[in-house]
Amino acid sequence: MAERINPMVKAALEWGPIAAFFLGYVQLKDETFAFGGTDYQGFIVVTAAFIPLMVICTGLLWRLTGKLSRMQVATVVLVVVFGGLSVWLNDERFFKMKPTMIYLLFGALLGIGLLRGQSWLKLVLEEAVPLQPEGWMVLTRRVMLFFFVLAAANEAVWRLMSTDAWVNFKTFGLPLAIFAFFMTQGSLFRRYGLERGDKA
Repeated sequence: MAERINPMVKAALEWGPIAAFFLGYVQLKDETFAFGGTDYQGFIVVTAAFIPLMVICTGLLWRLTGKLSRMQVATVVLVVVFGGLSVWLNDERFFKMKPTMIYLLFGALLGIGLLRGQSWLKLVLEEAVPLQPEGWMVLTRRVMLFFFVLAAANEAVWRLMSTDAWVNFKTFGLPLAIFAFFMTQGSLFRRYGLERGDKA
């Protein structure tokens, strides 16, 4: 059974690793470190530290709440896979591709649900956003397209711009884009919203 925890603790566990990655990158981006006869740029070293931090914070979140969303599980798995490839191969491109893979995966899953006539987004957000069934279908289509846009944007930024620009985009741009997206859905929430306790 899921347990409630202090919202500040929850926020720290969810956003702490991202903040730590950004701060670590700012401090070490121009440094080079030698391990086992191989030189690693600061970005790779910070990525190597980010992976276990993300796993630990996600594990603590599961321990304290008793549950993790499918999105949280998928995110930590992709962090381990693509972050691990970046460290192992000493190639930062794999970690930069990670947001692309996450958003493509989420968008594809939502698309599969829609083809089945279902809103899989509802399974994740139903407690936080009570909506009528029609509203869930509309919101799911919009979120699916939005995820594909984010995937394309991430690809454009990391391929065409500097690492500094990508880190800023990942740390600030992506969260702000998601926040702005949901802020623009006010008319949908008003039209299809349910009072808490009502059944869809």
